[in-house]
Amino acid sequence: MAEVVNKSALFSRLPPAPTLAPEPAKAKVIVLDDDPTGTQTVHGIPVLTTWSVDALAAELIDPAPCAYLLTNTRAFPRTEACRINREIGGQLRVAAAATGRPFRVISRGDSTLRGHFPAETDALAAGLGAAFHATLVIPAFFAGGRYTIGDVHYVAQGEDLVPVGETEFAHDPEFGFRASDLRAWVEEKTAGAHPAATVRSVSLELLRLGGAEAARDELLSIPAGGIAIVNAAAPGDLAVLTHAIARAEERGRRFLFRTAADFVPAYAGISRRPLLEAREMRSAEPGAGGLIVAGSYVGRTSSQLRELVARHPSMVSVEVEVAKLIDAASRESEVRRAHDGVAAALRGGRDVVLFTSRALAQGASAEEFGRIGQRVMAALVDIVRTLEVRPSWIVAKGGITSSDLATRALGIRRAIVLGQALPGLPVWAPGPESKWPQLPYIVFPGNVGGPDALAELVRRLHASA
Repeated sequence: MAEVVNKSALFSRLPPAPTLAPEPAKAKVIVLDDDPTGTQTVHGIPVLTTWSVDALAAELIDPAPCAYLLTNTRAFPRTEACRINREIGGQLRVAAAATGRPFRVISRGDSTLRGHFPAETDALAAGLGAAFHATLVIPAFFAGGRYTIGDVHYVAQGEDLVPVGETEFAHDPEFGFRASDLRAWVEEKTAGAHPAATVRSVSLELLRLGGAEAARDELLSIPAGGIAIVNAAAPGDLAVLTHAIARAEERGRRFLFRTAADFVPAYAGISRRPLLEAREMRSAEPGAGGLIVAGSYVGRTSSQLRELVARHPSMVSVEVEVAKLIDAASRESEVRRAHDGVAAALRGGRDVVLFTSRALAQGASAEEFGRIGQRVMAALVDIVRTLEVRPSWIVAKGGITSSDLATRALGIRRAIVLGQALPGLPVWAPGPESKWPQLPYIVFPGNVGGPDALAELVRRLHASA
């Protein structure tokens, strides 16, 4: 079993990180994102919440190197997630044939390994009608403190690196798992179809000491239909990988990727940019306060909410009781009470945080737990959708929360990622079809940031106000 290790001590024993610049893919990169948080490493890139053939064809022609499709499949049962992936694969195939434009595809999942793997990648490949040589699993996300070293995936907690199987994320009611060694995790998630001993590994030593040619040879040696783990602890590791992929593609190999956020900019050739300034994250229309909506239930979110209230005592807090939302007799009145509280705060020019009660409502099964979550999320959507006061900005806390607010409350069909408010926090500019066009929409993953991250974000939003 993997153990907690000191980050500095472990990193000091590693070979130096490469300084090589990435080699971008030689085709448009299409990212299927199972919640909106995957845009946390890019800028100037479109996000679509719909995927008609015409919409996909337009994106394939568009000069941007990458486009995201927000599938939100982490919020759905496995059967629906597979249906969406098969549909998108088929639509992409038709759009590519119509435009003559090639593309590469990435299945973007959670850096703490929650999600429908391998069901989604299998369904996507079936929809594309393509025979991929292998699937590469790359869950590194450096801004969030996610590193894969020695095939063990770690989550940074202060100065420690905690094996992901020992974190709260591994105990997710719907997507729980035991393994921290990713080869064993693949065996676990595939129910033994890919035994750990058959899962290949692209090690840090290979990337840092052998370089692109050695990594290319490792990729070429993966048996057809196999799965390989890619270790990464710094951007340079992923840069070397992109060179290896390019050389392997020249040999006719085609790969499917299940990754977290950091592989996307490396593979698509998207440069880094500084954090957005406060003026870029606030509406140009003065007057109303800002709105935070927190539906995420993980412990990290709860600690961030406590720190937010402590550091910003003028912020209005509106708590919705989950038990009342689940009960049909009290649901309507609870939604109305919360709506009126949020509207009054915004109209008075005050920032407001709308959040669900912190006690996690457990269902008798994963399916029932999912239904409870959908009912609670529908209430948050109703509250925001019926607001008449335009906030100065919106922060959506949690992946499912940010997806449902974007699509169901704000009606976003296409947005542009402006950049990041803090490391790992993307800011969108919604298109003209949305409820509030161009209103800065900040996606704050539930599993990102220390206890003071939400409070620090609010401080930055008001900098030089």
